[in-house]
Amino acid sequence: MRPLLLRSLYWLAGVGAAAALAALLFGWAVGLALALLAALIGLGFHLYYLDKLLAWLDNPAPERTPEGMGGWQDVFSALYRQSRQQTMAQKKLSSALERFINAGEAMPDGVVVLDEHDRIEWLNPMAVDHFQLDRKRDVGNMVANLVRQPGFHDYLLAQNYSQPLILRLSQPVEQVLAVQLVPFDSTRKLLISRDITQLDRVQTVHRDFVANVSHELRTPLTVIGGFLETLADMDAPEPDVTRQFLPMMMEQAKRMQSLVEDLLTLSRLENGSKTASQEKVDMAALLNTLRVEAEGLSQGRHQIILGDCDAANLWGNANELHSAFGNLVSNAVRYTPEGGRIRLDWRLDKGRGVFSVSDTGIGIAPQHIPRLTERFYRVDRGRSRGTGGTGLGLAIVKHVLARHHARLDVHSELERGSTFSVWFNADHLAPTA
Repeated sequence: MRPLLLRSLYWLAGVGAAAALAALLFGWAVGLALALLAALIGLGFHLYYLDKLLAWLDNPAPERTPEGMGGWQDVFSALYRQSRQQTMAQKKLSSALERFINAGEAMPDGVVVLDEHDRIEWLNPMAVDHFQLDRKRDVGNMVANLVRQPGFHDYLLAQNYSQPLILRLSQPVEQVLAVQLVPFDSTRKLLISRDITQLDRVQTVHRDFVANVSHELRTPLTVIGGFLETLADMDAPEPDVTRQFLPMMMEQAKRMQSLVEDLLTLSRLENGSKTASQEKVDMAALLNTLRVEAEGLSQGRHQIILGDCDAANLWGNANELHSAFGNLVSNAVRYTPEGGRIRLDWRLDKGRGVFSVSDTGIGIAPQHIPRLTERFYRVDRGRSRGTGGTGLGLAIVKHVLARHHARLDVHSELERGSTFSVWFNADHLAPTA
């Protein structure tokens, strides 16, 4: 039995006994009056504390629980304990909700909470960036009316949660998003968006790379295969035919060998350390080597000039720098008509080192310059193959310079020539002594 009820029964029993005793001693009228007075006092006592209870219930708080007497003290103590437990539970729930919201705010993916009618209930900052939404104005609106992308409305209606939808956005910037619906209770679902722009570019580059390698190898393999098939069909290969075919087969074999070597070099640069090994590179000796190599490649068809050569060396990987500079020099020789001029320079400019290769060749149109270092990118495919290039030289240059924290500048005019300049930071310069 509850303490309040038990004490009330004890009190009523005491009042009844006192009234009966008064009736025996002083008459029934006195006993009845005494019982009525005691009942009124008890009723007033309970009404007083009931009023305090109702006032507290209007604004319940553990620190404001009223004081009581008798059984009411037990009631108020129980209310205090319950209110305190409820307050602690609310704090824990609020803390958990705050952590969930903070986690959602910090997620690198966009998150939109949708109700059963696909209305927005909540969204994080990344979803705002992905879909160009407003966190205040768009809450409560249907997401299909705000994200107007081809296929998005159909994706919402299909309710297919297994596969994401790929959205290609062009405004305000070009972006590729993977969007997927994830149900998380009986009515609500999450709309999760992930920026896969970089991954899409990598996949595109990979597809283009495989296609370009296959294309580059197909021609020499076809030529060699055709020659071998012709020779195999002969009962006794004629010496004149053999002398005619073998040089062309050797040329195609060398072309494939150059392609494979460039691919291996590019792979080693991409998968190796991000920073090149440090050794002192004698720039005067390297420029002389490059001049000799250019003269050998030119076979007297060009004028090779060794220009400025300041007394400063570089810290870096000599073999990698030789490969990068050699690619720039060989390109200048290949794309400069006979009788043209090629100049090599190494100079200091405002505390920085600059290696440059200038030519009077065919030049490059401005729209092609930003893409020159892409693998297999060719300004003129027919002319590039005719000069023996693999299409990987400038890609190798880009990776070598990145490992040396250097920058490539290209200035060119059609039919007037080009200048490729490599800028090195001051901390890569080494004393000559």
